[in-house]
Amino acid sequence: MITQENFEAQYADPIEEQQIRKFVCDEICRQIHRYIKGMSGSHNTMLKFEESLKNMSVPDKERAIAAYIDLNRHSLDGLDMKMVLVRAMANYCDTFAYMMEMINNRHKWGYYLKAIRDSYFRFHEIFEENGLYGIKDHEGKVLVSPSYEFLRTPYVYVDDFRKMPVIAQKDGKMGLILADGKDTVVAPFKYDDISLRDEDPYFVARLGDRTVLLDTAPKGRA
Repeated sequence: MITQENFEAQYADPIEEQQIRKFVCDEICRQIHRYIKGMSGSHNTMLKFEESLKNMSVPDKERAIAAYIDLNRHSLDGLDMKMVLVRAMANYCDTFAYMMEMINNRHKWGYYLKAIRDSYFRFHEIFEENGLYGIKDHEGKVLVSPSYEFLRTPYVYVDDFRKMPVIAQKDGKMGLILADGKDTVVAPFKYDDISLRDEDPYFVARLGDRTVLLDTAPKGRA
């Protein structure tokens, strides 16, 4: 009996899998393009997204898009991953009969469906330890140590794939850190409050009676 576990080892075709993953990636990119257009209405924003992906390999695109989806989970609203897989198979197959054979192969279908879900649904989580909070990635790797009284991962992502800082609270004060495994401080822990804006600079802080815009762009970038 063929099981899901031994299908990959015995029956997966590397060329077929490579092409299916490429077509799946193309389909999900189209979905995100529609999402960006619907959210911002900006052709330039879509061009920036495309430019960021242009020279990436398919595995690199999968990782980048998974990171985008993690912080823009509404980007796949209404998208059925089964339909994504059907379209990918249709693009790969040269005849209707071949396509139906692939779709009706229960083990192949299950293998590919799991593979694309594992590739694109890689969600981080906030965890608690001794009353303080940290962040782990989808594999359980600690991205932010459990050292903070409050964490907020912004559900917004710049379309050139710049990683957004995390809003954190320590000793009663707010600051910004990177989820880079090092707790790199982007804005010091001295503010009374930090909130999000819809445009760059994306963070606005309150310090007493003053309001301050926090520039978190990497040095050397506009």
